[in-house]
Amino acid sequence: MKKTVKFILTALSVLFISTLIQSNFSNLAFAQKKVLRHVVLFKFKDTATAAEVKKVEEAFMGLKKKIKEVKSVEWGLNNSPENLNQGFTHCFFVSFASEKNREIYLPHPAHQAFVEVLKPHLDKVLVVDYWAGK
Repeated sequence: MKKTVKFILTALSVLFISTLIQSNFSNLAFAQKKVLRHVVLFKFKDTATAAEVKKVEEAFMGLKKKIKEVKSVEWGLNNSPENLNQGFTHCFFVSFASEKNREIYLPHPAHQAFVEVLKPHLDKVLVVDYWAGK
């Protein structure tokens, strides 16, 4: 009987320790998945044509191929029913693994070339950056 109890206690201890270790590794993996989000909202001038706006969209989406520090890019059009967008219609999400990567992106020649494509058609821009965990 004592051997059975000792065996069960040992097995439970091993199970508890392995669960604790696995939990800590999961937390570590979660911490490593944090990404820096660079959120950019555009309000285009009323005079901007659909073709000009499309050119801006395509130029922005092309940045990932031109700047290796960009982890991912996605975008979409506002479709909120709340009517609180204040004229901002386009939202772009650029993700980086580090602040250093963002520091390289901002003055990068490809990014600056994109800004030149955008400027003639832009009324307002809003930028918010934040760290997000997955």
